[in-house]
Amino acid sequence: MRKIFLSLFLLATSISFAQEAKQHYDNGVKLLAKELFTEARPYFNKAIAADPSFTDAYIKRGEVRFGLGDFYGAIGDFNSALELDSTLADGYNNRGLAKYNLGDDYAAIEDFDKALEKDPKNAEAYTNRGFAFYNLEELESAHSDFSKAISLDPEDADKYFNRGVIRAELEEYLSAIDDYSKSIELDPSDPEAYNFRGVAFYAIGDLERAIADYDKAIEMNPEDPVKYENRALAKGENGDFEGALADYDKSLELFPDDPDVYNLRGVVKYNMERFDEAIEDYTMALELDDLNPIYYENRALAKASLENYEGAVEDYSIAIDLFPTDPETYHARGLVKIQMGNKYDGCLDLNTALELGSLDVNSDIKIHCK
Repeated sequence: MRKIFLSLFLLATSISFAQEAKQHYDNGVKLLAKELFTEARPYFNKAIAADPSFTDAYIKRGEVRFGLGDFYGAIGDFNSALELDSTLADGYNNRGLAKYNLGDDYAAIEDFDKALEKDPKNAEAYTNRGFAFYNLEELESAHSDFSKAISLDPEDADKYFNRGVIRAELEEYLSAIDDYSKSIELDPSDPEAYNFRGVAFYAIGDLERAIADYDKAIEMNPEDPVKYENRALAKGENGDFEGALADYDKSLELFPDDPDVYNLRGVVKYNMERFDEAIEDYTMALELDDLNPIYYENRALAKASLENYEGAVEDYSIAIDLFPTDPETYHARGLVKIQMGNKYDGCLDLNTALELGSLDVNSDIKIHCK
């Protein structure tokens, strides 16, 4: 009788531990659903202590560690879960996502492959693998995975948005617009979908629709300087220089340390023949980034327009030092030197431009150097 009693006692103790583990687990899951990662972690620790074979508790603790940015710790928990049950698709998918966040795209893809072997209808694994392929610039593979994810979960706006990004990078702008439009149909509250669709409209030259989409994106998210910059580009190309300047001003108000915006605002002022102001903007761009040859080239062009030829040659020369294989800079510097009366050096620059592959320089060589 004593042996039977002892066996019953051990069984009862085991059931008690399992119930205790489940209670801790359930409490942790509730907190995890609210993304209260720090508060949830002790409950999963207790669940695992009460039942070291509780596979789901390792998975959830891994998700907590992932949410806290502890990707190595998360991988450790997913490893523990997979050691207990190697058929867990979520274990491979989650571990792959942690590896992806550590920058190891190849290892991440291996895990996503395993997740899809275990569960071929796992839309999230296709999505995650698509992001890893995107990082590796394997755009066709990313496109295929995002398309598969859409076929499995056709009501998810983000999945259409993801494929739209890939299609735009593949220069399939009309298809990208279709995807962004579907994303907006499913989730009309996402400003990024409008912003990216605006970029696609801009790429095909539909400036009015691009501006309309940027208007909507800015209305929904008025604190993002990039959206003002995008709208300014479209307005400038559409001939609305004042509107473009206003948008560049707003972009710089929100983020005053962006050299590209100073440069682009300078281009608009140059097109308005406000050359002194353009030079001021190019100079601001160079104060923030003095290694960008384009800023020197643009400032040189504005200086030449003011007949400051020596200053223009100086800027073109710096641009050439930074990018010595650009034929157009030699071409431009050569013309300025000829304008200064230095025909010999100017023609040397024009011939260098020809040697570097410029097709536009031939006519100037015929005019000035024969």
